[in-house]
Amino acid sequence: INSKRLLISLMAKPMACRLQELPVRLLYVTNTSKESKQSLLSRLNHIGFEVNADEVFTSLSAARKIIEMRRLRPLLLLETKALEDFDGICLDNPNAVVVGLAPQSFCYETLNHAFRLLMNGCELIAVNKARYYRRPDGLALGAGPFVEALEYASGRKADVIGKPERSFFQSALDRLGVSAEETVMIGDDVRDDVLAAMNLGMTGILVKTGKYRNGDEELLPAGCHCHLSETFAAAVEYLESSLEFRQN
Repeated sequence: INSKRLLISLMAKPMACRLQELPVRLLYVTNTSKESKQSLLSRLNHIGFEVNADEVFTSLSAARKIIEMRRLRPLLLLETKALEDFDGICLDNPNAVVVGLAPQSFCYETLNHAFRLLMNGCELIAVNKARYYRRPDGLALGAGPFVEALEYASGRKADVIGKPERSFFQSALDRLGVSAEETVMIGDDVRDDVLAAMNLGMTGILVKTGKYRNGDEELLPAGCHCHLSETFAAAVEYLESSLEFRQN
């Protein structure tokens, strides 16, 4: 770790105070698409995270930027709590379909409406293409399988916005004004967090909590090594020791 920046995934459980005391800059990057950025910030602050809006980079924010740049009028397949991030966007006469994690919207009629729009030439934008996520009752399907279904049925390829897309990580690095080589990514998803970041040149730390499943590290290509931490606290301790070594 040769810089004072750190990129961290919100999918890992935070050890907020100790992490924030480290002499590093933090950017919290997340694929979360079930709630707005403000809702997420409020929840983080409520549990003791002293996080500013500028320190959180979400795939919803990146999706809105794409919508504005392309002047799209999207059909939003999103949870109600996420719609706040698209206030002011024209939704009349859709020319695009935007898909996030929206369990309440993933019914036949809604997906069929999206399919028909795509067959009539609308663009398909995936806020993320996550395979699954963890709920209190266990693993659950993410947005990815539903995006794949729409791709298969319509023959249209989705523009994927969030992790593990290279452009998403690069946008986060650009926001910090740093290179990949001086950045660390901590996450619990071996594909979408760690491997995607390492492919860009970052150092990866895989935390064995949350979405992690036994043996996930074996999914890394031969010769691709990342640090494994049993807990998020252990990852922070590893960072602390690494920083102290650099300083000495």
